[in-house]
Order: sequence, then structure tokens, then C-alpha cells
Amino acid sequence: MTDQAQIIPQDGDVIDVPLNKLKASPRNARRTPHAEADIEALAASIAVKGVLQAPVVEPETDAEGAPTGFYLVTIGEGRRLALARLAQRKTIKKTAPVRCVVDLNNDPHEISLDENVTRTGLHPADQFEAFRRLADERGLSAEEIGARFGVSAGVVRQRLRLGAVNPALMDLYRAGELNLDQMMAFAVSEDHARQAQVLDQLGAHRPPYLIRRTMTEAKVSATDRRAVFIGAEAYGEAGGTILRDLFTEDGGGWFEDVGLLDRLVAEKLAAIAEDVRAKEGWKWAEPHIDYPRALGLARVYPHTVERSDEAKAQIEALSVEYDALVSEWDAVEELPPEVEARFKAIDAALEAFGDGTAYDADEIARGGVFVVLGQDGVARLERGFIRPEDMPQPEPDPDAGDTEVRTESETDDPGPEAEAPDEAPGAPLSERLVLDLTAHRTLALRDALAGNATVALSAVVHTLALSALYPAYERPSCLEIKSVSAFLDGYAPGIDDTRAGRSVAERHAAWASRVPKQAGELWGFVLGLTVTDLLDLLAHCASLTVNAVRTPFDRKPGAWAHADRLAEAVDRDMTGYWTPTVASYLGRVTKGRIGEAVREAVSDEAAERIAGCKKPDMAREAEALLAGTGWLPSLLRKPVPVADVEAPAEAPTLTEEAA
Repeated sequence: MTDQAQIIPQDGDVIDVPLNKLKASPRNARRTPHAEADIEALAASIAVKGVLQAPVVEPETDAEGAPTGFYLVTIGEGRRLALARLAQRKTIKKTAPVRCVVDLNNDPHEISLDENVTRTGLHPADQFEAFRRLADERGLSAEEIGARFGVSAGVVRQRLRLGAVNPALMDLYRAGELNLDQMMAFAVSEDHARQAQVLDQLGAHRPPYLIRRTMTEAKVSATDRRAVFIGAEAYGEAGGTILRDLFTEDGGGWFEDVGLLDRLVAEKLAAIAEDVRAKEGWKWAEPHIDYPRALGLARVYPHTVERSDEAKAQIEALSVEYDALVSEWDAVEELPPEVEARFKAIDAALEAFGDGTAYDADEIARGGVFVVLGQDGVARLERGFIRPEDMPQPEPDPDAGDTEVRTESETDDPGPEAEAPDEAPGAPLSERLVLDLTAHRTLALRDALAGNATVALSAVVHTLALSALYPAYERPSCLEIKSVSAFLDGYAPGIDDTRAGRSVAERHAAWASRVPKQAGELWGFVLGLTVTDLLDLLAHCASLTVNAVRTPFDRKPGAWAHADRLAEAVDRDMTGYWTPTVASYLGRVTKGRIGEAVREAVSDEAAERIAGCKKPDMAREAEALLAGTGWLPSLLRKPVPVADVEAPAEAPTLTEEAA
């Protein structure tokens, strides 16, 4: 090749210049460096297709105006950098010839500015469809297309998905009626009919999160308890498909075949129910997605079982051996196989002894089990339910023999020849007389109970415990105290699986296993409790009746105010029971409230930093920012004590009024 330094090029000449003879022009209008991603994309394109547009150059001269043999790139600096990147990777030689156009007439600064200002970029819609044609017509994969254009396969898949949307959506996008975020929300699914349906339903001016939610509302999120219970692998093996969102973090996507998923859930729950029924001997076992309510069932709980001396000795020996092994091997990171096997054997042996409680054989023979799907996607067994037809009939009261009653009509004059009823020995008392006598007894009991606080406390606890721990047909109490326990899972699904829900359930089960199996024996049990145990039982029973739920149809401002005072009295701190997450709060409120929470708990700067995010992204960012801060929405914060609420300045006190 002729040495370019010995030739004086003319304006408009097309020449080949060695790559290492090209330099950046100091008069190029672009001052901001090229992004790495842009250089990589150009390098990938040039490696496959070569330089499609020749750079524009001018000869470099020294101080005397003599050519140096180098050329300054006026237009095409990005191409020069991409070629240099290829040379660094040994893809091309450093001296590889580069076809260039010489410009000596135009001002280098102006034409470099013109190159970047007057050109019109390809509309994204055209780009999406062009990528789609490469895939459809030439059969190129996402990886192959990405390699040819210097972008990742994931980006290519996004563009291919956008290029395949409903043509009506693409027309709106070209016309500026839809923005890219909205297009990506519609493209979560490739179903053209569904896209058109959602467009007709919502219109073209709705936020992306709403479009995406509507597009997927007939599908099941991979985070749904049903999807977690079955798992993506088992669902796929059964022929199900999972829809993935290529544009946002989708948490595993959406299970598209809801019918198949529900069938798999029902079958798996039914199999668990049958296994429990067969192994434990219950009369029945039923699978349910949700905990069944309002079925009129009674419930029994397991009771403490007295272990034999032999069983106690075995448990003690196993426990001692376990503790000894722990002490001996506690400092060792990896246990020898035989020691690890012994640990497992001891665990299995202790587990076989159970927790010391069991149901009566009669209860198992009459009762059943519900297998329900918890909010965490794990099946939960609820044992000890008795159907109405299987409930034992209450035995007649042996003390009721002397209270036979005859109606008032039976006291009418029977005639002169009949013996008067009140003259017959053992004749029943009249209804009116029984009412009169028992009314006197009731009032006397009221008066006596008021004078004996200890027995009164026991009577109240006895009545509340009957209501909380025994079936409705077994509640022998003369105190007409009615206690109601609202079912909260209807308002907050999954609340039974929270810290508070588990704590209440464990406490309830502990008392249920401790009280007598027969309701008639509870009175003696309550009288025999220590003061501490009596108050603990009272606290548990009373706690079950608390209802501070604010329902829109049942306004109880007095009850809500009392709930605040109760929270103040027990010093309740909700930070130990509730945390702000996307599911619990942030994904269910406006962006304004999300920002307000971050501003209160973190800083104004943090709130401003996430304010521009799309709502799903903003909610996720806020969850991370709020973690560990103890932030609570106003409804869950500690109430302001009544004593701390200042009266208005203009409202005088009673002392001031007297003065």
C-alpha cells in the first residue's frame, strides 16, 4: 500500500487509512465520552458486518503545516473507538485499513455537530419490528441477534416481545398515544386478543402497573400460595405453562392454566387428608383451600397423657445422651457420620413419644381433620372437629328430679270427684311457683356473689372458659355472659400464620389440653387454680373477644377509642408484629403514601430518590429502605395517651372557671 504520508489527499477522496493512523479530532463537537455499552454495540456490529458508513477525516498537520501521516476523525469517532476495541481483542490488526472520506472544505466542528443534530433516529417501534423480522424470516435466535448488535440476549427478547404486540397497540405507540412503559405492560403476554380486550377495557391512558395487573388478573402469580404449594416443576410436568414478564422483576411469573393448578392443589390436599385419616384413624378428613367457617362444628383438643414409668425413663435416658453428644461435639464443624446418624436416631425416638398430649379414642372415632392451605403455601392440619350428628347428647341433670313443673292449666279445678293436685303426695310444682322460687334464688345468688369477689372472679372465668374452650352444647353456667370472637382471617388473609396468630393459637391449645375433658368438671378445676393461673386464664379468654377491626358498615367510634386506651394500657408495640412490605402495605397504597412512609422513616432524600420509579419498583425499593426502621402506618402506631392530649388554649380548666 502506498504510504499515506507521502500523498496530499484532495477533498472528497475516499482513502484507506490504517487504524493506528486515525486519531480523535480536537474539533469534534462531542465532548461527552461514548458510553461503554455504545462502543460494545458498535464493535459487535462491525465484527459481523464491517464499517457500514465511512468515517469523515482530515489530515493532521504539524506546526509548519506539513502532514504528519495521521488523520483526525471529524465524523465517526464512535466507529474508531469500536475498531480500536476489536484491535485490543486481536479480532483485527492494529494496522487494518479503514475506508474514510476526506473533507477539507467544511468546518470540522460544524459538520460533527451537524452529524449528531440533524439525523433522525429509528423509531423504537421500527426497531422492535425489525428485530422480529430477523427472528422470523432469518431464523436467528436471541443470542445470535444479540451478538450481531452488541446487546444481551435478554434485551433482544424484550424487543422481540415488543415487536410481536397487537398491531393496534403498535399504531398507538407510533402515534404517541402509548408510551414505552405502557407497551411493556401490554407485552407481558403475547395474547393479541387479551391485549385488545384490556385496551378496550382501560383505554390508552392508564398507568403501566394497572395495565400489567389487568393483563395478568386471570392468571396466578408464582408467589401465590397455590403455586408455592405445587411448585413450578410439578406444574410444568403436568403440562402447565408459566408466563414471564421480560421487562420487570416478576417474582417467578404467572401460572397461566388456573384450572390445572387448582386441580393439582385439590388432589395434593386430598392425598394428604386421606393419608392423615388412614394413619391417625379419624372418622373423616377434608381438604380445603381456606379454613372453613360457620359449619356448626364443635372442636376438641388433645389432653395431657400420663406416661408410664418405663416411657419416662426412656425419654430421660435419650435426653441425657443427646445433651452429652452436644457437649462433646459442639465445637466440631463437620460431625462424623456415625455421630450424625445417632443424633437423627435420638431425634426420631423422642419425636415418637410425642409431646405428651393425645386425643381420646372416642374423639378420634367421632371427629375429623381439616387439611387447609396456609398463606405460606404449606398444608396445615386442623384436628379435632366434631360434626353436629356426631356430638354426644347431653345427659339429663340428676338434680332436676324435684323440679317437675305442671302448667297453669293443670291447676284448674278438675271437678268435685277428682283429688286436688296439691293434695297428692309428690305432686309437681306449678310453673308460676317454680318461676317465683327460682327468681328469689337468682336474686339471692346475685347478692351473695357480689359479696364474694373471689368466687365472682372464678364464676366469670368459668363462664368465659366454657365459651372459649368447649362446644356450644357443653356450657353449663348460670352466668349470662356472652363472649364473641370475630374471625379475623376474613379481613386479613393469612393472619393466623403471623406471630400474633401463632402465639394465640399455641396459648389456646395449651389451655385446652390442661382443662378437664368434661365441661361439668371445669368449675372444680377453676376453683382449684392459683390466683396467677386464674388471672392468666381470664386474660386469655378475654383476649379472644377483642375486636378493634374498623369495618365500613359497622361504625363504632366508642369501641375504636376504647381499643386505643386498651393498647395504651397493655403498652402494645406493633413493630414486633407487623412490618411494611409490598404485600402487606406498600403495594396496596398510592405512590404518594409510599413516599410519605420513606420520608418519615428514612429521609427526604431517600423519598426523592425513588419518587421517579414505577410504582412496583418504588414499592420494592421502599420495602428495602423501611426494613428495620420500625415504621408503622398511623392505624398501627401507639395511641397518644389521653393525659398527653393537650386541651385547646382557649378552653379554660375547671379551676380557671371557678376563679
